[in-house]
Amino acid sequence: MRHLNLCVGLVALLAVTGCGSKGAKTASNGGGASSSSSAPSGNASAEQVAKEMRGKVHCPAKVAEAAPAGGPVIDVVGLRPGITYDEAVNIVECDNPLLVVTEDKSRGFNINTYGQKIRQGFDGTFAVARVQKTGQQIVQEMENEAIARGTNAISEDMKPGQVKYYVATMGVPGQEKVIYATREEWFNEGKNPPVDSVIQALTAKYGEPTKKLDIGPIDRQLEWDYDPNGRPITETSPLYNQCNGVADPDSGTNFSPDCGVIVRAQIRSLKDNPGLAKFMQAGVMDQANGYAAITGTEEALHKMDLQRQQDELNKAGKNADAPKL
Repeated sequence: MRHLNLCVGLVALLAVTGCGSKGAKTASNGGGASSSSSAPSGNASAEQVAKEMRGKVHCPAKVAEAAPAGGPVIDVVGLRPGITYDEAVNIVECDNPLLVVTEDKSRGFNINTYGQKIRQGFDGTFAVARVQKTGQQIVQEMENEAIARGTNAISEDMKPGQVKYYVATMGVPGQEKVIYATREEWFNEGKNPPVDSVIQALTAKYGEPTKKLDIGPIDRQLEWDYDPNGRPITETSPLYNQCNGVADPDSGTNFSPDCGVIVRAQIRSLKDNPGLAKFMQAGVMDQANGYAAITGTEEALHKMDLQRQQDELNKAGKNADAPKL
């Protein structure tokens, strides 16, 4: 059985799986921002940076095709497998005026793209103020980072009130569609909701979880698992331990044709009050359809490459120089 994994860097596996890496993101245009030949310069607030990167955003976001009726709930704030890359960008940008989208080129599936450039996913993060730093300030920051690494200091990439996304996409160039989506939300200080109320909200939307797991004293995980026919996976099913989802935008994930819709949520509590939620992560995927999208894209790209070779051969037969003998 071939499993499909999304990973950062080279993958020494027969599978195509998914791996995430904090701080390894590239800041190229993801489709929602307007690109420019010269990057903006000078000091700018986060709001100004967001305005520069986002361009014109149409809210509320709309999608061309409605979600399938009668099946499992398969969206995170409207993001779901099957919608287009541009539709997903629009949904993310409408979540908060400070969110900016950048294509993530540090992640990819270990498939042969035959030289084609396909968009395999994007990040949605809060814009950061642009500050022109002196050489002394840059050196000081490098020293501070070195000290933090040496002391194993925890460095968070988000602040209370912020949101971030990772959305994976697949398809031939210009036709990429979402195959899974993840979202992380940090609650505002002083407005942290009770963990129980977060669980109640998740259950109200997705139903009774297939799995509930406490990971240490401050992490709670819930998952809703279905087979490819949309039937809930029971504890007695051989798929129960095989089909797993992803909630963390910085984590990788697996795709298998044997699994269907998987929704996962993870809630982190405050250390000084485990009854209150610090942040929540949620992710949704359709493994069987995602698997089909990845393998189908690779096959389509192979056919396109074979056609390119044939076209070049035909052209060479008419215009090529004859050898001197």
